[in-house]
Parts: sequence; structure tokens; C-alpha cells
Amino acid sequence: MTSQTPRIVHLEDTQPNRRRGGDLRALLTPATVGSTSGFMGVALIRPGERIGEHYHPYSEEFVFVVSGSLEVDLDGVSHPLQPDQGLMVPRDVRHRFRNVGDTQARMVFHLGPLAPRPELGHVDTEDDMDSATVADRWGAKP
Repeated sequence: MTSQTPRIVHLEDTQPNRRRGGDLRALLTPATVGSTSGFMGVALIRPGERIGEHYHPYSEEFVFVVSGSLEVDLDGVSHPLQPDQGLMVPRDVRHRFRNVGDTQARMVFHLGPLAPRPELGHVDTEDDMDSATVADRWGAKP
């Protein structure tokens, strides 16, 4: 029997994280609900925005596109992602998401298993850029 209790977390109860691009909201995490096998959140990505390239040395990432038009680069190869499509990003695969549409994209993500320590779970592979620089690089509007 588990000592955990079910918890509901509303998107409005989370803080935006814009350090890597987009608006990343970690909803169900070890800190918020006591999860032990992974964590889940939502990415809100405006037209022309991106989530910078990174990889996860300990976790697989599962993604489900709820709305919007995205492209994902997987180890440098671009793929379109549309609503109602899922993607599994294997451990150690570099990936970057870009909103190539003209409306906000919404994507649910889950990572598991957890890294031994939170700071080890995510490795950035590109420098931070502002939205205008990113939009210009990808030919999109900020």
C-alpha cells in the first residue's frame, strides 16, 4: 500500500519557466505531488518561439501535442508534429521544439525515470537566445 495521496494540480497554480524558451509548467513533480518515477507538465509555445535544444541523460521524454503546429529536431533532423500526435524521445537524444504555426501550441510532456538529482536531468546544448533572435533564425515572427 502506498503512503501517497492523489493530488490534483491546476495549470494556474504553477509558475511559468521561460529559461529554455516557451512557457514550461511542471505540474506533477516530486515537489508538487511526491512523484517518484517521473514528472509531467505542459509547454505553452507562442508563434515563433522555441524550446532550446537539450537532452536528458537519465530519462525518456514522452510528448503529446494538444494544439498548434510544431516542428521537433531530433539529433538535428526536423520532423513536423501536429495535434493528436505523440512522440517518445529516447534518452540522450538532442531535441528542440519550434512553433511554426500562427497560434499558440500546447504540448504535454512526461519524463521518466527521474535523474538521481534534479540538476542532472536536463543538459542544454545551445546558448540562450531571445525570441526575436530565435524567430529570425527559423524564419518565423516573434
